[in-house]
Amino acid sequence: ARGGPAPVAPRAPADGPQRRPRLTGRAAILVLVLAVLAVSYASSMRAYLDQRSEMNALKATIAERSADIDDLEREKRRWSDRAYVRQQARERLKFVMPGERSYVVLDENGEPLDSESELSDPDDLAKDAPEAWWGRAWESVELAGNPPKQAKPPAAQIDGSDEPTGEQ
Repeated sequence: ARGGPAPVAPRAPADGPQRRPRLTGRAAILVLVLAVLAVSYASSMRAYLDQRSEMNALKATIAERSADIDDLEREKRRWSDRAYVRQQARERLKFVMPGERSYVVLDENGEPLDSESELSDPDDLAKDAPEAWWGRAWESVELAGNPPKQAKPPAAQIDGSDEPTGEQ
């Protein structure tokens, strides 16, 4: 009994090996869950992108309004400058200072010519950064150690030539 024949595995039907169905219940549930998640994330992503575009539009509006506020503050500072007020009174209202005479230059059609002179905005002027005192002090120390070479004496008279005249 011990050395008997080995057990034989049951044979498949003559049709061939059994196939599993392509879409099982688990796979269908997995596909359904993934579709629900995709729809959920897509709507959330759309809301996120809408909010981002709205935030960018609001930031642009804030920047525009800040620029407007800066322009108005600059205009306010201009009006506190007496020279600007005088210039505007002369230009807009045709005022003149006491003792002055006003002349209006007319073109060939009898229309007044526009003035091209205008006061500039003080904020538009380039401001030099103040130099530290120790920088100038160190330059004087360096200059004391290396004095410049003697230059030609200045001309006693200006006659158009580069040679000194020697007259004094």
